[in-house]
Order: sequence, then C-alpha cells, then structure tokens
Amino acid sequence: MVSSECNNLLFVAKKPSFISSNKFLNQLKRKYGIKKMGFSGTLDPFACGSLIIATGQYTKLFRFLKKTPKTYIASLLLGAYSPTLDIEKIEKIENVEKLEIEKIKQVLNSFKGRQFQSPPRYSAKKINGIRAYKLMENEKWKMKNDEFLDKEIQIKIFDIELINYSHPFITFKASVSEGTYIRTLGYDIAEKLGTVGSLTYLERVNEGKFFYECEKKLNPLEYLNVEENFYLNDINNLLLGKKLNKNDFKIQKNGIYFVTYDKYFAIIEINEEVKYILNRIELC
Repeated sequence: MVSSECNNLLFVAKKPSFISSNKFLNQLKRKYGIKKMGFSGTLDPFACGSLIIATGQYTKLFRFLKKTPKTYIASLLLGAYSPTLDIEKIEKIENVEKLEIEKIKQVLNSFKGRQFQSPPRYSAKKINGIRAYKLMENEKWKMKNDEFLDKEIQIKIFDIELINYSHPFITFKASVSEGTYIRTLGYDIAEKLGTVGSLTYLERVNEGKFFYECEKKLNPLEYLNVEENFYLNDINNLLLGKKLNKNDFKIQKNGIYFVTYDKYFAIIEINEEVKYILNRIELC
C-alpha cells in the first residue's frame, strides 16, 4: 500500500467490475484523503483490472508515461447480441454450433498486426466534446451524425492467443496499442466466426510496465516515455525556472527529455530554444 505522507504519488490500483472508473477514483480519494488524484485509461464499468493512478503534481505526467502495449483477458459469449458489445445490454442470445479449436485459433491469429477499427458506439470516446454513449441516447442526433460514430482509427494487435474455449464462451488474451477497443475486437472475432458476440468479462492485466502490485508506490522516472538528458550548468537555473541554453545540455538534438536536479525533475523540449513543459516536479 502506498504512503499518504507525500502529495506526489504514482501507483496502479485494481478497479473491480461494475463500477465506473470515476466512482472508483472517488473511493481512492477517500481512502487516501487526497483530493488531487487522477487516472489514465478509462475502464468500462463492467471491466476490471489495472488502472494507473497519480496524485499531486504527478497527475500532469500521464501523457509522458509509457503505457503500451496494453494487455487484456476477455471472455466472449458467441451468439449474444448487445448494442454496447458487452454484458450490460444483451438483447438476445442465439444458439451457435460448436466450433473447432483450430478454427478459433486461426481467426484469432488473423487479427495480429496493424488494422483499422471502429470504436464502439457506446464508449467514452468524445465527439465534439461529448461522450459517445451520451450521444447514443439522442435518436435525432444519431440519425444526423451517423458518420461520426463509424469513424475508424488505426490500431495494432501485438499478440493474441486463445486461453480457453468452453462453448459458447471463448476466453482470449490480447496485447494491443493504445486506443484499441477490446469490445470491438470481440465483436469482430465473432463476426469472422460467422456469428455475433458480446464480452461477458474484461480484465486489463497491464499497461506497458504498469502492473497491479497492491498499490505499491512507483518511481515515475522509471516509467517515462522520454529520454533522460543532463544539464551541465548551474542547477539553480532550473530551480528558478530561468531561460536555458541548449548548449548546456549533454544531448542537444531536438526532442523531449527529462532532467533531474536536487530533489526535483523537469520535462523539457529542445528545438532552436529550450522550452519547459513541466518544471519543479518533486520526487517523493
């Protein structure tokens, strides 16, 4: 369990099923008595698993963390139709003939690599600043803006494997890029198998190196997706937020870097000049 003595914390919590990520975050805020707390990578209410949590200044770090690949374990109910592609809104279940395991494995393997995917219509994806699942409640909006709901995004399936097949349930494990929807993947798998399907279980095992370890406190420097650089001049220039010269850095080529000094670190961008992205982030 993490300590509540420091305002800047980074850890992985395990969200239970059938609670929204926001409600779970509120529980954590009460648990640790910390108001400034955020999470990265929303999990659907029916899903469970790893949720990256940050407090204090570390809530600004989410976009700099290495969170790929993400690994999930999912169970797919063949023959089940749900507009949400999961167990929450199943409308009908049809009988499906038992399949050969080799056929299932072949279909799963066919999804490896880069491809385009349509996000679920019921999702937290924002369209013109509004969550898609909210827009789906408005029939008039759906009729006029259907093309927004079918817009495809490019994703990558790094690996996918069959864990178990107990008809009509297929349990599989998939490692994917950010932005991949496992509900859509489950639906597409069922479609290739000649039927429909909806997820009945979804667990996020990890995001990159982020695994659930009983909310153990993590060192953010070990999880940043930017290269370390070294400032060769007076560190007081960093402490005071003064203008920096690129010639004072060990690495001078253009890019985004993190630099440690005293008990702090900064994230900077080097181009023609040096720009602070974040500064005086305290290491706790």
